[in-house]
Amino acid sequence: MRDLPARPDLTQLRHQAKDLLHEAKLGDASAEARIRAVSERRTLAAARLALAREYGFPNWPKLKTEVVRREILDDRDVDRLAALLQDEPELATSPMEHWCDHPQGASPLGYVAMLRYDTSRDLWRDVSGTDVVATALLDAGAPVDGEPGASETPLITAASYGDAAVARALIEAGADLDAIASPDSGGVPGGTALLHAAVFGMTEVVDVLVASGARVDGVEVAAAAGDVTGWLTDETPPDAATRALVMAADHQRLDVIARLISHGVPVDAVDPVWGGHPLRTAAANGRPASVRCLLDHGADPDRTDDEGRTPLDLCRRARPAAGSTALQEVEATLEPLTSRMEGA
Repeated sequence: MRDLPARPDLTQLRHQAKDLLHEAKLGDASAEARIRAVSERRTLAAARLALAREYGFPNWPKLKTEVVRREILDDRDVDRLAALLQDEPELATSPMEHWCDHPQGASPLGYVAMLRYDTSRDLWRDVSGTDVVATALLDAGAPVDGEPGASETPLITAASYGDAAVARALIEAGADLDAIASPDSGGVPGGTALLHAAVFGMTEVVDVLVASGARVDGVEVAAAAGDVTGWLTDETPPDAATRALVMAADHQRLDVIARLISHGVPVDAVDPVWGGHPLRTAAANGRPASVRCLLDHGADPDRTDDEGRTPLDLCRRARPAAGSTALQEVEATLEPLTSRMEGA
């Protein structure tokens, strides 16, 4: 079975059906077999049906509707979405399947929560209007905490992908702040939305969740949230304190960085479990304020990871999730201080 491309085009799909019919009429055995699998007649309708079945849909109208639904969600077109759901309300909840970039399928609400990441171009981007689309789907019956048995709730998905607007819409609709992902989920197994936002460096979502009452659990999450009061004590395990420093660096919590280092956490400590390093994490994720703060506290810009990469190397290889300007600022800070250049 074939999967639809990330950016499907109905015109192109129509051309594919016409080409299939044309090849069959010219005697191409493969094309004839594809059409005969669904019909004894060599017609355009039969070619379209064959194409739809190859993509996993029962008929051409279902294929067409699915392509239109994704286009509407990609464009955040609330008016078209309202018209679509008026005719077929089940499209607010039925899974989005047979997509090359979402092979496990996705709910419409979960898909909207992932729109900040453009799968077709492997690129993070700013998007607007996702909260309005999410609210429209919720009003049409999409369950705020997802379908039973799903690996994660829509709020966890929004936290992982950094969509604070969708997170707010879900919270206003009553989303469970402390729901956890399944043990076999692809993000942080067993983690809450707050833990996902903390781990993936989605600071705005961290702030939204904390302000809404999400439970902070552990010094690491407290560091991401910007306040380790009550969490950082003489009994805090060194590994946890190191992870907290990495989290603080990733979320540019400068006061927490200073407090952890003052507490005795080495500025160049490496988390033995996850392998995180404060300066390398800040550089790779485009956190210029953290980079400057860590350098001021004596971080070594030449400290390499297991693959021999400096913080500057990681900055230059990064996808601009934080925006290219932030990465450029990090690069400009590290370049004159880094004596070892990649490949040297």
